[in-house]
Amino acid sequence: MIALHTRALSKTFKVKRKQAGLAGSFRALMRPEWETKEAVKRIDLTVEAGETVAFLGPNGAGKSTTIKMLTGIMHPTAGEAKVLGFVPWKERNALAYRIGTVFGQKSQLWYHLPPVDTFDLISRIYELTRGDYLTRKRDLVDRFEIGPYMNTPVRKLSLGERMRCEIAASMLHRPRLLFLDEPTIGLDAVVKQRIRELIRERNRTEGTTVFLTSHDAGDVEQLCSRAVVIHHGGILLDEPVEKLKREVLNRKTIWLTLPEGADPLELRGAEGAEVTEKNGRRYRVSVDLKRTGIEQVLRLLIGRIRIEDVSVEDPPLEEIIQHLYRMRKPEEVTT
Repeated sequence: MIALHTRALSKTFKVKRKQAGLAGSFRALMRPEWETKEAVKRIDLTVEAGETVAFLGPNGAGKSTTIKMLTGIMHPTAGEAKVLGFVPWKERNALAYRIGTVFGQKSQLWYHLPPVDTFDLISRIYELTRGDYLTRKRDLVDRFEIGPYMNTPVRKLSLGERMRCEIAASMLHRPRLLFLDEPTIGLDAVVKQRIRELIRERNRTEGTTVFLTSHDAGDVEQLCSRAVVIHHGGILLDEPVEKLKREVLNRKTIWLTLPEGADPLELRGAEGAEVTEKNGRRYRVSVDLKRTGIEQVLRLLIGRIRIEDVSVEDPPLEEIIQHLYRMRKPEEVTT
């Protein structure tokens, strides 16, 4: 069964043309000139029910505009789309009962009220029976381990606590398709991992289709089976994440804080590792996983120099996308 399908989905905006200088600004105010900006260019996309898809791209690539069209918030300029069998911008109310949305930087929880009040309100909006609601709430509260926070005003919760409540609230009405926009933004590594596990569990046990945007490569690797990369409004790549791991997601970054006088050139014995940045006593080491492993590099360092602090990170997703863009010619981008 198809959860989401688009054909030549496009969106253009008219924006005022900027004019240089004070005189130009005055002319633009009195007699504005307009130009057309293509935010989304003829996107063809199909997502099967139960899939977990990462929808990736740099800021300004067209991700948010696409999601707004798929959720019915915005009308397209051209093209077609069906989400769970509904045309989003024509049947938005009916579609809303079947999808869930989580926006990392925008809360659906009432800021001054405890989460339990928002849960009660959502149950009424989605017309859940009292018995079904109580059973569902109990299950989500247990799974997400948010019982201690349910009666605490949202404003007093940490970001990680709030995000767990946000995702649980979005699943209250058993959505068949879940749109997640930066669900782990600003969270520490432990909380990120817990949220990823919970999303994976809902996909596995309930067959919830997941459509995720994120700037965190860890979200993509651990949550998604497929990655769709959008750049300049068109699709640059649509590949299984496993293939992406082999070809692109094959580098890690080690951040080291070393004592005064320590020499990170001790890394010379580790093929595939190189120091790419230095800031005082803090060093950035890039590791090519196709040539060596993180464990080998750390073992080599620990055996030779004293380390005050160390952390291992994925490279920024923007770097990965720029690398993909360089690998492909601009004309290969779907337009």
